[in-house]
Amino acid sequence: MAVEIPFRRELRFEYGKVAELSANIRRVIANNPGPFTLYGTGTYILGRGNVAVIDPGPADPAHIDAIVAATEGERITHLLVTHTHMDHSPGCRLLREATDAPTYGYGPHGAGKIEQGVPVEEGGDMDFVPELKVADGDVIEGDGWSVECVYTPGHTSNHVCYQLREERTLFTGDHVMGWSTSIVSPPDGDMQSYMESLRLLLERDDAVYWPTHGPAITQPRPHVEAFIAHRLEREDEIRDCLARDIRKIKEMVPIMYAALPEFMYPAAARSVFAAMIYMVERGEVHCDGEVALDATYSLG
Repeated sequence: MAVEIPFRRELRFEYGKVAELSANIRRVIANNPGPFTLYGTGTYILGRGNVAVIDPGPADPAHIDAIVAATEGERITHLLVTHTHMDHSPGCRLLREATDAPTYGYGPHGAGKIEQGVPVEEGGDMDFVPELKVADGDVIEGDGWSVECVYTPGHTSNHVCYQLREERTLFTGDHVMGWSTSIVSPPDGDMQSYMESLRLLLERDDAVYWPTHGPAITQPRPHVEAFIAHRLEREDEIRDCLARDIRKIKEMVPIMYAALPEFMYPAAARSVFAAMIYMVERGEVHCDGEVALDATYSLG
C-alpha cells in the first residue's frame, strides 16, 4: 500500500496583501505560482516594530513593494534566508534599497557541499552571500522575538529552518512543505543529508510548520514521518525496477511516477538519481561505471 502523505493545498490569500497569521507572524505571497512554488513564495514578517523578514523571495519589485508596504511605520532589522534558490533569496538585493538590515544564512549557494570539496553547478542565486553566517543551534534575537537556526541540508546544502521560539513555530522553507514533497537534485541536493534532516525534526517539539510555499502544517510529526516513509518507499520501487531488469533511471521514472505529468519527469529523475546515489553509497545498488543520471544500475 502506498504511503499516504497528509497533503494540504488549500490557502486563502491575495497577492501583495499582508495576512495576519498570529500575534507575531505576518505573510505576503509573491505572484510567482508554478509547479515548484504552488501559489508563490510566502515571505514571513516576524515581530512588531523592529521586525525580521524570512525569504524576501524573487527579485520582483512588486513583491518587494508589498513587503515594504506591509511594514510601513516599522523597521526591518533582519533578513533571514532559508536557502539560495531563485524564488527565495534574490529579493534581498532589492529589499536592501529600503532597509540597511543585514542578511543571514548558512552560506552562499552550495556552501554545504563546497565545505566537503564537492563542486556545485550554477543554478541557484550565485550572487547571494550572507553578511552574517549562521550555524545549527544559533539564536538570533530581535525586539521582542528570538529565532533558533536549524540546519537542514538535503534540498540544498545550505538550507536552514528558523524557529520563532516564542510560538514554537518552525519556518521550514522547502525542507518540509504541506502541498508536495521536495526536489532533491544532486550534486547540491543530497538524499542522505535530506533523510538525516527529516529525522532531526522528529527530535524537536515544534508546534506548527510554516513552509515558504503553501499552507501551515499543523501536525508536524505525522507529516515528517510520512515524508520519511515515502522516501523509503521510493527506494523499494527502485529495487523492484532493478529486480525486473529496468536498470536506467529514465526507464524507472514513468513507472515510479505514473501519475505525474510528463513535463515533470526531469525533476523526478533528479530525485531518483539522489536516491540511487544514496543506495550505491550503502552498497545496496551497483553502478556499471561512474555514478551518473544516465548510468546503468543493478542490485548490489
